[in-house]
Amino acid sequence: MTTADLKPRTGLTSMSGRRRLTDNTARVAVTLAVLLAVLPLGWLVWTLVARGIGPILDVDWWTSSERYGGAANAIVGTLIQTAIAAVVAVPLGVLVAIYLVEYGSRKSMLTRVTTFMVDVLSGVPSIVAALFVYAVWRTTLGLPRSGLVVALALVLLMVPLVVRATEEMLKIVSQDLREAAYALGVPKWKTILRVVLPTAMSGIITGIMLAVARVMGESAPVLILVGATRAMNLNPFEGNQQSLPLMMLQEYNKGPSGFDTVWGAALTLVIAVAIVYVIARLLSRFTGPMKQGR
Repeated sequence: MTTADLKPRTGLTSMSGRRRLTDNTARVAVTLAVLLAVLPLGWLVWTLVARGIGPILDVDWWTSSERYGGAANAIVGTLIQTAIAAVVAVPLGVLVAIYLVEYGSRKSMLTRVTTFMVDVLSGVPSIVAALFVYAVWRTTLGLPRSGLVVALALVLLMVPLVVRATEEMLKIVSQDLREAAYALGVPKWKTILRVVLPTAMSGIITGIMLAVARVMGESAPVLILVGATRAMNLNPFEGNQQSLPLMMLQEYNKGPSGFDTVWGAALTLVIAVAIVYVIARLLSRFTGPMKQGR
């Protein structure tokens, strides 16, 4: 070993120093980006809780009083409209995604058209979907406004979200699992039902619940397709039906006297969305091939 071998390699040392500097710079930049994203969110949550917790803790908030108009009927209306939309959109979206991934060919005209329409619907604003349903339901057919009409508009907004989420989860499933099932003589439809879907079920449920949470706060459909009411209406097929977004607009139009109710309704809607997200995480944790096999 010579003296030259004992000398530090200046080039490697400087390169290592540059790498550490680059790594530290990237770490600081990422940390700042996280803080910039979290701070406004935390400020928003704090403002909602500080201004909306008062009305929610008031008994009059839940009853049909003159002060608040009652939030119970608005919550029930929101849940009914969202549930109807989910009953229609979830099976439709999952089946479309199964066709695109498992049956559709990239060269097929039907596949290309379906993919294009899903992409278009993904970018359609809620006001456009509401106006389309209004034109068909009210102008063309002459049928009355109701909670069902709102649910139909929400279906148009929810289907592309379910399709995209389900499609991505199905693509993640390893092709080896499908080929192993085919090698055992399992039909394709049973392979999809018993192997592919259980494997991707965790992500599919998460995507579905996030789509539900996404449409719960849509205000354009309820403003155009249903009338407001202070009475609780459990029948979405007839009469006006209140919802939280519609309640927020009504109270805001009253001026400063209704701002407390607006914050309370906003906080209630955020809590409802958070509950849906928690349910999605719990369902995704307890679903899957290993969980279902126990």
